[in-house]
Amino acid sequence: MSMTDALGRIDEIRSTLSQLSGAKAANAAAATSTSSVTGSDAEFASTLSALTSAASGGTGGAADGKVLDAVQKYLGLPYVWGGNDPAKGLDCSSFVQNVYKDLGYTLPRVTWDQMNSGTEVASLAQAQAGDLLFSHDGGHVAIYLGNGKAVDAPQPGQTIAIRDAWETDANLTTIRRILPTETAGTTGTGGAAGTAGLSDLVASARAAQAAMMGSAA
Repeated sequence: MSMTDALGRIDEIRSTLSQLSGAKAANAAAATSTSSVTGSDAEFASTLSALTSAASGGTGGAADGKVLDAVQKYLGLPYVWGGNDPAKGLDCSSFVQNVYKDLGYTLPRVTWDQMNSGTEVASLAQAQAGDLLFSHDGGHVAIYLGNGKAVDAPQPGQTIAIRDAWETDANLTTIRRILPTETAGTTGTGGAAGTAGLSDLVASARAAQAAMMGSAA
């Protein structure tokens, strides 16, 4: 499954979760089994977690999901020049440092030191989810998410966000791989099965919601 598709699935399940929560609030007095409702909520939460940890399916899917999961907690934080406080704002290198700290890797604080970490990737065509994209002569760093997507703390006045990757081999200073190669791939033999499984999970969420709405009618 591509990263774009995975993000779409995440939004879809979040929407279902939101609708389910609304239905529960509106029908709190209905004679519905409490244990059944609680079980559904737990299942949906588990589904969302499983989605981020297996976004692409196969051998590389787990690594892709871990990167995406680590990134999500920082989305929406403001860019702050020199910022290193996840509660207030981060700059590009601090964002990368914090994400990789959450993944269990220690990186230097500034881009010019970070760009000597890990191993070099020859071209963007060979980049994998989690690779670091350094541009502007090492003055900026983003995390590649695969499938033409990247995430970064961009500049003052903007927030950390997933975006289309504008980086090319021509404007990149270097690409560095921190995650082990054997676990950082963006695809795997289980990709098709993973896609089918996620579709089933979304369908199950919808069915559970419909059943709840029907029982409350």
